[in-house]
Amino acid sequence: MDKTPEQINQDLLRPLYHASWRFYAAAAILSALVLAAFYAWGYQIYNGIGVSGLDRPVFWGFYITNFVFWIGISHAGTLISAILRVSNATWRRPVTRCAEAITVFALSIGAMFPLVHLGRPWLFFWLIPYPSERGIWPQFRSPLLWDFFAINTYLIGSTTFLLLPSFPDFALIRDRASGWRKKVYGIVSLGWRGTPKQWHRLEMAMRIMAVAIIPVAVSVHTIVSWDFAMAPVPGWHSTIFGPYFVAGAIFSGIAALIIAMALLRKLLHLEEYLQPIHFENLGKLLLVMSLLWFYFVFAERLTTWYGNFPSEMAVFWVTQSGRYSKLFWTMVFCNFIIPAPILAIKNLRTKIGWTVVASIPIVVGMWLERFLIIVPALSHKYLPYTYGTYKPTWVEITITVGTFAGMGLLFLLFSRVFPIISIWELKLGGQKKPEAAPALASQEVAAEP
Repeated sequence: MDKTPEQINQDLLRPLYHASWRFYAAAAILSALVLAAFYAWGYQIYNGIGVSGLDRPVFWGFYITNFVFWIGISHAGTLISAILRVSNATWRRPVTRCAEAITVFALSIGAMFPLVHLGRPWLFFWLIPYPSERGIWPQFRSPLLWDFFAINTYLIGSTTFLLLPSFPDFALIRDRASGWRKKVYGIVSLGWRGTPKQWHRLEMAMRIMAVAIIPVAVSVHTIVSWDFAMAPVPGWHSTIFGPYFVAGAIFSGIAALIIAMALLRKLLHLEEYLQPIHFENLGKLLLVMSLLWFYFVFAERLTTWYGNFPSEMAVFWVTQSGRYSKLFWTMVFCNFIIPAPILAIKNLRTKIGWTVVASIPIVVGMWLERFLIIVPALSHKYLPYTYGTYKPTWVEITITVGTFAGMGLLFLLFSRVFPIISIWELKLGGQKKPEAAPALASQEVAAEP
C-alpha cells in the first residue's frame, strides 16, 4: 500500500464525516429490530417469565445459549489482538481495532442475558456481595457468582484495551475538526499532544494490558464452562469443558471477526487497507481452530459412548440419532465439513469471498453447539420420568434476533465515532520506537506548549 499520511487520514476519517443513505437505512432497520427485542423483554417483565418456553425440567434455554454464545464471540477481539501485539505480528495493524470492538460489544450484549433470564431483573443486585442487615450473602462456591466478577473484569479490561490506542486518533480528529466535534474529541483525547513522554507511556500501558488481558480472557470462558461442568448433569460433568469452551470461543470469535471485516471493507470502501493477506492469515487461524474443535467434539462423544452410563447415553443418543440429531449434524457440517476443506485449500483461502463463506456457517454452528450443550442435557436429566421438552416462544426468538441486530447497530455507530482502523499504527509501519510516532502519525498534532 503506497499512501501518503494525508491520504490515509482522508480515507480512514471519511466514514466519520460522510454517511450514505444505506447507512441510515441499515441503522433504521437494525434499530427497529432492537426496539422489538426490548418490547419482548418488557412484555416478559410485565407478564412474568412464564411467557417464555422455560419450564420444568428445562430452565435454561435460548437466554443462556445466547449468553454463552456472545461471551464466546467476545474472545475474537481482545484475546487475538493481545496475542498478535505480544508476538509483534505486523500484519495485525488494520485488524486490531475491529477485533477489540467486537469484544466490547459482544461482552455488553452477553452480560445482559443473566438479567433477561431473571424473572425479576430489578433484583439483580442480589448477586453482588454487599453488607446488608439481612445477613444474606451470595454463595461464593457457585460458578454463577464467579461469572459476575470474571465478566465485569474482562469488560473493564477490554474497554481499556480498546480506548488506550485510540487517544492519538482522537487527537488527530480534534486538530482537524471544528465546532462540537473539536470540543468532544478534545475531551476524549485527554490532552494528547504526541510528545515522546506520552508515546512512551502509551506503549508501556499497551504492553502491560496485552500481557494481562490474555489470562483474563482465558479465565472468563473457563468460568463460563464451569457453570455447566460443576453440575452433576449428564453431558455436563466433564473435565475438558474448560479448554473445550475456550477453543470454541476463539473459533466462533475469529469467524465473527472475518465477517465484520468483510462487511466494513465493502461498506466503508477500505479495500486498500483490509487486504486479502489479512483474511488469509485469519483463515489459517480459523482452520486450526476448526480442527481443534472437531478433536474436542470427537473426544467428548467417544468417552461418553465408551463409558456407556445410562444417564449419559440418553443424552448421547438424543443428539446423535434422536430428536436433536438434525441440529447436531447441522452443527458438524457448519463447523467442520464445510469450512475445513475451504480453508485447507490455499487457492480458496486466499480469496476473501471464500473465507467469508467458511465463516458464516461457523457462527451458525457455534450457536447450535451452545444450544445442544444446554437443552438436551436438561431435557433428559437422570431418570426417564423426569424427561421434558423445550420449545422457545416468540419472546425468546425476538430477543435473540434483536441481539444480532444490536451487534450490527453498535458497529454502525462505532464506525461513525471511531476510525475503524488505527491510523497511527498503520502509519508507524511496525516501527518499535514510540518516539518516531509523532512525525508519522499526524503532521497536524500540535507541539507540546
